[in-house]
Amino acid sequence: MAEFFASGLAADLILLTLVLEAVAIWWWHRHSGRGLSLRDVFPFLLAGAAFALSLRAALTGAGWPLVALPLMGALGAHLWDLASRWRR
Repeated sequence: MAEFFASGLAADLILLTLVLEAVAIWWWHRHSGRGLSLRDVFPFLLAGAAFALSLRAALTGAGWPLVALPLMGALGAHLWDLASRWRR
């Protein structure tokens, strides 16, 4: 189990789950007309993906800039998400 985390595969699994979630949201909205559109949840998913990339960098021993940059991206995506929700 330690190798699973040290290799970054745990973060890869999170990223894969986020992609599958995006596809499921898109498919459901397209075929049923119900639920959220991918446009509505994209900033939220982007923030999660950026956090997962930061986690992967940290788990694999990357330097601090490769940990910090995705975190800054996650902040930007989070602020985008909040701004879009605030306008509704």
